[in-house]
Amino acid sequence: MFITGASRGIGKAIGLRAARDGANIVIAAKTVEPHPKLNGTIYTAAAEMEAAGGKALACPVDIRMEDQIRQAVTKTVETFGGIDILVNNASAISLTGTLATPLRRFDLMHQVNARGTFACSQACIPHLLKAANPHILNLSPPLGMESRWFAPHAAYTMAKYGMSMCVLGLAEEFRDQGLAVNALWPRTVIATAAVMNLLGGESTMNRARKPEIMADAAYAILTRPSRECTGNFFIDEEVLRAAGVSDFSQYAFRPGAELMNDLFV
Repeated sequence: MFITGASRGIGKAIGLRAARDGANIVIAAKTVEPHPKLNGTIYTAAAEMEAAGGKALACPVDIRMEDQIRQAVTKTVETFGGIDILVNNASAISLTGTLATPLRRFDLMHQVNARGTFACSQACIPHLLKAANPHILNLSPPLGMESRWFAPHAAYTMAKYGMSMCVLGLAEEFRDQGLAVNALWPRTVIATAAVMNLLGGESTMNRARKPEIMADAAYAILTRPSRECTGNFFIDEEVLRAAGVSDFSQYAFRPGAELMNDLFV
């Protein structure tokens, strides 16, 4: 399992869930030194995943850099023999209006979200096509072409929808070859460092769910037969309800608090 941005947050939670099954996990992310505001590095994440029962390979990767992606994919195949799953989790965000979005921030979001997802998929697909049950899972929203999702932060929405358009295109392109390509998005805000530092802080965190809900939903998707599950835009809660979960209280960051819907749902 090759996961981008897996040093913290949702990406790390997905890796930890797979590690409990003894999975081989690649943490492909930028953070190699401790960050003053963000907990975790690729190495601490790898240690946690190995402690959970998996095998981990920490790869320093900036997904804007094609050579770094290619090197990480090569090292993955040399270490584990192939790639069965790609999780495109890494993302950049700025919920700013047009006049408040510097072009360097616009470029960053498009380079990481849309281009990075495409580049990682392109590099992994030749290996995924050799797997018995290959999956690509993009953490991106359903494509709702409504002005309310664009007007407040057009640059971010365009970049994030770029990830979802990869799902739409790749799922159909590789359907006959048995490669599943799906999207997963949370119904509610998820308690991550981005929420704490950029999107409202403690007041938003208190109305969020833990990253584990996304990890459990991802696990449910990625263990399905790839030829029977592709081209979908899944919502975490709906996936888990279909899997028989009815009590979601375990996922609340603050038990009993009123939850806040995420964007695009």
